[in-house]
Amino acid sequence: MAVYTEVSFEDLERLLQEYDVGAPLTFKGIAEGVENSNFYLQTDRGAFILTLYEKRVSSGDLPFYLGLMEHLSRRGIVCPLPVPTREGALSSTLNRRSCAVVTFLNGLSVRRPTAAHCAGAGAALARLHLAGEGFGLTRTNALGPSGWKPLAEACDSHAEGVENGLAALIREQRKNITEAWPALPGGVIHADFFPDNVLFMREEVSGIIDFYFACNDMFAYDLAVTLSSWCFESDGSYNLTKSMALIQGYRSIRELSREEVIAMPVLMRGAALRFLLTRLFDLIHHDPNALVSPKDPREYSKKLRFHMKVKDAREYGF
Repeated sequence: MAVYTEVSFEDLERLLQEYDVGAPLTFKGIAEGVENSNFYLQTDRGAFILTLYEKRVSSGDLPFYLGLMEHLSRRGIVCPLPVPTREGALSSTLNRRSCAVVTFLNGLSVRRPTAAHCAGAGAALARLHLAGEGFGLTRTNALGPSGWKPLAEACDSHAEGVENGLAALIREQRKNITEAWPALPGGVIHADFFPDNVLFMREEVSGIIDFYFACNDMFAYDLAVTLSSWCFESDGSYNLTKSMALIQGYRSIRELSREEVIAMPVLMRGAALRFLLTRLFDLIHHDPNALVSPKDPREYSKKLRFHMKVKDAREYGF
């Protein structure tokens, strides 16, 4: 979450005429994340999040994202619920941006997850995968292998200025990973199941947020994204205890096939390359007016190099 587009109190008042959410009491920007403009809204009837969609979020995809949250909520997943306008629409327009109001969830994201947090996250991810069954809309993963080429080409001439050898690393790994990319069971995935998108009360998952990368893809790829974002320590080491806890948590809800496990090393490399590319692109094309700094792509070049050394899924704790 972040703020790219400012919203004045007058703007807010005009927008809220479309909604039946009460009178505003508190309204402030949320300076976290990198994708959309987000604001915390407290009214005399409750707490909400106002999101203005920027950058990679197409207004044409909003029915998928917002409808998915409604579907998952009906299936028992605690996630934000879109608030309809008085006319029943799930989205509106503000300051030339598509926008939506969703319910606010209680809970805190953890910056340093423990093995217990990882186990809870793994189980929550598996529940999400099962709960997505039957959702009537589909969305292709725009940041899967087919989306890596344009990102890589847009970054190629600048990559060396970020890290020596980075351009060659991206070219080599994009080719190798794409050639080895598997076809595995899938459905609706979150695709951004990072610690800051999972809320906890103590060590229990209390909610899942930020579904704006959700799409249809392989379940095991979503697990690879999650392992890479939860199980590395700040010194770059991979925490096998956390990895095993997360895998066990996932498998307690949804078992993995032999093919999914075997494919994990290449899926982990693909997950690392995806976030390396998007972070590199955001760094190169950073909006100086944003209230948040772009995330360091070198975190994921290090993770990619780690995964390149892994030959067997057992090295991750499978």
